[in-house]
Amino acid sequence: MLSIDLRGKKAFIAGIGDDQGYGWAIAKALAEAGAEILIGTWTPIVKIFTSSWNAGKFDESRLLSNGKLMEYTKLYSLDAAYDKPEDVPQEIKENKRYIDSEGYTISEVAAAVEKDFGKIDFFIHSLANGPEVKKPLIETSRAGYLAAVSSSAYSFVSLLAHFGPLLNTGGSTISLTYMASEKAVPGYGGGMSSAKAALESDTKTLAFEAGRKWGIRVNTISAGALRSRAARAIGFIDNMITYAQNNAPLTKDLEAEEVGQAAAFLVSPLASAITGVTLYVDNGMHAMGVGIDSPAFQNQPS
Repeated sequence: MLSIDLRGKKAFIAGIGDDQGYGWAIAKALAEAGAEILIGTWTPIVKIFTSSWNAGKFDESRLLSNGKLMEYTKLYSLDAAYDKPEDVPQEIKENKRYIDSEGYTISEVAAAVEKDFGKIDFFIHSLANGPEVKKPLIETSRAGYLAAVSSSAYSFVSLLAHFGPLLNTGGSTISLTYMASEKAVPGYGGGMSSAKAALESDTKTLAFEAGRKWGIRVNTISAGALRSRAARAIGFIDNMITYAQNNAPLTKDLEAEEVGQAAAFLVSPLASAITGVTLYVDNGMHAMGVGIDSPAFQNQPS
């Protein structure tokens, strides 16, 4: 029987801020397979996350199939909008949510991970932010557009540049994307669709470069709509979930753990020849060219 065994492996998951979302689901799936978990949490919410964890608010979500609770070995404060300390604006350094933190840029976190653990095996990019995501693209400012691309796409390039040398040969990386990279999704604005398109394009180029340079694999998962806290902030997630249920080939709810399981497969030896791929985990929604709940298709077979 084939199985996914990640015992003895270390995974760094960037972008976990609560027990919802795909980052958490991936961490849990890797932990189920035996991997040791390291977490990168956005600097302004580190205290909120750790206090919630310590207070037991995540205990139900942490429960593994063996009856134990998922643990993490270490948590790092991470703001992937900045590559080096000198990139951080003074107003950010003095912000009350940052002033007590240090070492949160990508280069500093990578150096800290190397100091603490030497080599690791995987890193997961579960990061996205578009300050103007509720604006139509045509109304998005240059600053908002560039911020979305910086935080949601270039952050992966930078993480790979800094963590690539830390990954053991045969290691693997995964980012998370969305079908708005390929098709118009009204309401998903602010340059986020452009950022996801860049992320998918970069996946192919980086698969070649990182494969030749370090012998590691680079893939991305195009996940369907999930009612996470971050998605709810966009404001139309319930509509997207209902639309998918009405129009996708599989009409069931998409579960976060399904993306987690796909990620566990992609980082495992079972996927040792898979790189440069966008893997769709969306109940097949990406395959549809029309919405069959349209009045135009009322008399067509389902």
